[in-house]
Amino acid sequence: MNKKKIINDPVYGFINIPSALIFDLIAHPWFQRLRYIKQLGMTHLVYPGALHTRFHHALGAMHLMSLAIEVLRGKGHQISKEEEEAATIAILLHDIGHGPFSHALEHTLVNGIQHEDISMLIMEKLNLEFDGRLTRAIDIFKGNCPKKFLHQLISSQLDLDRMDYLNRDSFFTGVSEGVISFDRIIKMFNIADGELVIEEKGIYSIENFLIARRLMYWQVYLHKTVIAGEQLLVKILERAKELASGGETLFATPALQHFLQGKISEQDFFKEEWHLQQFLKLDDQDIFASVKVWENHRDKILSRLCGMLTTRNLYKTEISNDAPEQARVQLLKENAAAVLGISEAEACYFVFTDEIWNRAYNAGNSNINILLKNNVRIDIAKASDLSNLESLDKTVKKHILCYPRII
Repeated sequence: MNKKKIINDPVYGFINIPSALIFDLIAHPWFQRLRYIKQLGMTHLVYPGALHTRFHHALGAMHLMSLAIEVLRGKGHQISKEEEEAATIAILLHDIGHGPFSHALEHTLVNGIQHEDISMLIMEKLNLEFDGRLTRAIDIFKGNCPKKFLHQLISSQLDLDRMDYLNRDSFFTGVSEGVISFDRIIKMFNIADGELVIEEKGIYSIENFLIARRLMYWQVYLHKTVIAGEQLLVKILERAKELASGGETLFATPALQHFLQGKISEQDFFKEEWHLQQFLKLDDQDIFASVKVWENHRDKILSRLCGMLTTRNLYKTEISNDAPEQARVQLLKENAAAVLGISEAEACYFVFTDEIWNRAYNAGNSNINILLKNNVRIDIAKASDLSNLESLDKTVKKHILCYPRII
């Protein structure tokens, strides 16, 4: 069978599957599952085109890795075929641990576990299945390889993961502020003292990259209506888990039922393989099929929450710099309880507060270094003459308040 396939990607055009091993990994059921997990969770409720998947994103990041390694080789840096394949596998599988609706339900189905940790666990299982051929990729993914720049291409302030999702998400949402010069940035890649750097003439493209990331967070990822949709989905799952743990029988696929019926600790998840096997059967379809059935459930809270989602009657969401006044929050809960015919304790499903953060650049964590013409390296925040670039290093925290529109 010919495994040197070409894929027509809407963002980059024709991209290649570079090796038979990578073809086999893409064809694996665990990777194919990513076709049914949306990249942007509930963002399509605001931007109707945002229906692309983790599968799209992984293939795009794989393509960017091929471009980056070609550029670095062209500048005289030694990267073997084995290292290239390993780095490509690492970026291809970096998101394989995502659950349904991506980040929206990350800590709801399995408490306290990051998708990166699940990705690592899946890669180790695949390594056993593929007779140890992923060992080098796992070392690069963990940052245990001698060539630090290979890990930085996968996980850093300027990794290929971020480069693809900004480019892809802006394409599918139509938010032009997120467009970045990915090809220009990659052509400016270089290596100094074993670390990834950007040549000085690429500084303006990096400035644009950081500003685009900040704008995409406020306009897309942290859009108040996106938050409303994702919070509603979280509350639905929380109510379903509460009912299931109390003995209530709920419609669900066997895999979803597994996570509804009991609290699975982080230790249990990584110790008992059965949990991972069930997790790998979950995708967006398990969740939304259940939501449509639960809309007619006898529990009025679960039923109303699901009805709000299916009809897009989302929470009214307010975002502010200061925390909402507790007296107002309490009044909203009392009103919700009266209007919906529920107790004040149950009103927490309909009226609640939370916090969101946005930090476009973290200068203390894997800095973006600019390589000046005199071979001196300097952090982008200091190299840039853009007056507000240093402000991107500050974490902006905002408060959210959600409540039903009918109150």
